[in-house]
Amino acid sequence: MTEPHSEPKSVPTAPPSVPPVFPGGRQLFRLDPAIAHLNHGSFGAVPTPVQEAQAALVEEAHADPDTFFVNVADRIAAARGRVAAHLGAESDGIAFVSNATEGANLALNAVEMADGDEILVTDHGYGTVTAAAARRAPVTTVSLDPGLPDEDAVREAVLAGLTPRTKVALLDHISSPTARLIATPALLADLAARGVTTIVDGAHAPGMLADPLAGGADFWFGNLHKWGYAPSGSALLAVAPRHRGRVRALVPSWEDREGFPRSVENRATADYTGWLAAPEGLDLLDRLDAGKVRAHNSALAGYGATLLAELPGLTPLPYTPGVGMRALRLPPGTAETPDAARELRERIARELRIRVLIWPWPGGGGIRVCGQIYTRPEEYERLAAGLPAYLAG
Repeated sequence: MTEPHSEPKSVPTAPPSVPPVFPGGRQLFRLDPAIAHLNHGSFGAVPTPVQEAQAALVEEAHADPDTFFVNVADRIAAARGRVAAHLGAESDGIAFVSNATEGANLALNAVEMADGDEILVTDHGYGTVTAAAARRAPVTTVSLDPGLPDEDAVREAVLAGLTPRTKVALLDHISSPTARLIATPALLADLAARGVTTIVDGAHAPGMLADPLAGGADFWFGNLHKWGYAPSGSALLAVAPRHRGRVRALVPSWEDREGFPRSVENRATADYTGWLAAPEGLDLLDRLDAGKVRAHNSALAGYGATLLAELPGLTPLPYTPGVGMRALRLPPGTAETPDAARELRERIARELRIRVLIWPWPGGGGIRVCGQIYTRPEEYERLAAGLPAYLAG
């Protein structure tokens, strides 16, 4: 499979070949078969074996709460070690968190900022993550044209947005709306050479990329519940050694004396079963052959994007090979505001029984489709047949 940091390609115009169904993939999930679930990247979906592992942990906690909570910190550490082995990370360099936004806040709070320092973000960033940056310090937003042809062009645009006041760059690993690789190792190295602290939003990286922590960011956070098949509310924060001593939990706990990562993970009588079951998701991905799953998901998303690209007014965007998401621009007048994008998304869900991401953009919003082992080619065909009725003009 092509490495995820390869040069983005244009969606081909030749008639697409129909990807094969992933053997047994659909049977691993309890999804409503009446709905075409083409939006895995937003919320993920938990495979049945992982659901069952979490359910057993819930029963255990209810059967003997004292024993469960007295020992839970050590069990979380053991689960963290299993996840670290999957991702090629140091177990004491990562911590479980609930989601990417929590990871962003922990990272931003750990950076020492002086008066006048600024944070650089892009207009592809996830809303709650960039909002967290704006709470911490003044923000400079770099506009990245969704049609930028390759990663060098993205890199040049980000570097051009730096100012003498830029202290931190908060960048997407894979952007949520446009499915583009932004925080490449080359860009992170350029920023480090300029003395800029790097924080990477890797919400889509675990399970999607073979080596999600490559690149050497100062801080990186990513969700396990999207492409890593973990229960909802399972995410990671990775911190470079020189910053770990400054990471402070958002809420104090009895584990504060232990420092990172235990101080971040302990929330008293919280529900830890998702974290404890999270390694089961990555184990399942390995049993299925992670490389085969990624190649399958990428091929399915590519098939769907090629069908949509044949519709009048839709423009395919450059993409990164190996990523199981593809994006296209919609015609002018369609989904140009957040409210219009939300309304279109829900109409498609309600009337076509298809789940996709519609993202707003001036001059015409966009649509993102995902591939996963439970999706089928005919579901993209159904979307391509029904979508024209919803497009402006």
